[in-house]
Amino acid sequence: MPRSLQRRLGLSLGVLLTALWIGAASMTALITRHAMEEVFDSALQEAAQRILPLAVADILGREEEGVTQRLAEIREHDELLTYAVRDAQGRILLLSHDASPAVFLPWGGIGFTQSTTHRFYSEEALQGSVRLTVAEPLAHRVVVAREIQMGLVLPLLIFLPVALLAIVLTVRTTLAPLRRFRERLAARGVRDLSLIPVDELPTEVAPVADTLNGLLGRLGAAFEAERSFAANAAHELRTPLAGAIAQAQRLRLETGDPAAKTRATDIESTLKRLTRLSERLMQLARAEGGRLRLEHASDLRHVARILTDELSRTTSADRISLVLPPDPLMSDLDPDVFAILYRNLVENALRHGADGTPIHVSLTNDGVLTVANDGPIVPGDVLARLTDRFERVGKLRDGSGLGLAIVQAIAQRTDSALVLRSPRPGQGSGFEACLTLPTTKGDNNLLIDPGSRFGNSPS
Repeated sequence: MPRSLQRRLGLSLGVLLTALWIGAASMTALITRHAMEEVFDSALQEAAQRILPLAVADILGREEEGVTQRLAEIREHDELLTYAVRDAQGRILLLSHDASPAVFLPWGGIGFTQSTTHRFYSEEALQGSVRLTVAEPLAHRVVVAREIQMGLVLPLLIFLPVALLAIVLTVRTTLAPLRRFRERLAARGVRDLSLIPVDELPTEVAPVADTLNGLLGRLGAAFEAERSFAANAAHELRTPLAGAIAQAQRLRLETGDPAAKTRATDIESTLKRLTRLSERLMQLARAEGGRLRLEHASDLRHVARILTDELSRTTSADRISLVLPPDPLMSDLDPDVFAILYRNLVENALRHGADGTPIHVSLTNDGVLTVANDGPIVPGDVLARLTDRFERVGKLRDGSGLGLAIVQAIAQRTDSALVLRSPRPGQGSGFEACLTLPTTKGDNNLLIDPGSRFGNSPS
């Protein structure tokens, strides 16, 4: 059986209907054949009983006895019933115009007899001195039976295709609500966990849809709880970590012991790495569980300019080269999420790029964000693992190993494509990350959450 429910129902109903119709036609043919035999036998018997008195009168009125006579044909016609009149000694006294004496069997008494070619009925009169036998060719009955069977089969050949087409259309129409339910479910993005209407679904399928809606509701609640946890954890971790860094800095300034200063500096560096790691972990939680796209569109160019200015303050002013399209680049991607992408890609390039070389960042009208830096070629096997968590190109490099994993998680959930290349196209060295962002048409003004820190917070 096919896996498709529609095809399975259509095939099952079609085969069942065909089998029932063939069975009904066969049974009708058998019943009709039996009834036809009874009618033909009755006609044969009736003909014999009508002809016998006439034959007796003709024979008794003869002047000569024992003479064979054949009735003359009044006009040309096919004689389906032939007869022969014989006496007690078997001599033929009278034949119909088309009767062949060789066809008739020896006298076997009153009643029906049959040869391989004919069906007979015999009657007698005058104490057996006049014996009449009427013969009918069996081929005639076969022809009539075949005509009846063809009358039953021909409508079947016309009716069955029409019936099968009607079954297919009926099944397709009946399953249309289920097909629309499947299409609505397949068209949903990863960020849409709202319940699916089940009013028009058949009662046999509705419990499955209700179970699916229950699962979507639980998933939505789980994602919302995870998002809330990420936001609250980021807020709670930032304050004690900042306080600990401040205490380490104060300890370094207040102590006169060089060894204590060194330990305070190490503590401050460790706390700063922990701060960056916690931020990356919160960003990863946001990427995997939070809402990444909004109901409105924003111009991503503004976010890119602000972040470039902010990152440029931590390095040389001309280290980041930014190229933006002249027209607004509208996208329903959350500006905070775009900031997480942008910051991680650019910081990855700044951290791993060759010292003193510029970082090339471009954003096209098609929503393609490209970040490229100069540096040694990354081997192919390492390049394939860079989007894994805690994967680093160089073990001595400072970093969390989560930047590209965060970018990859966001790309997967927004139906975007992240492509990593090394060396850079057209160059003999370097590294390039290319990300295709979701874009929309429109001229909406940029809408930014006042509490947003553009990727510094998972809020």
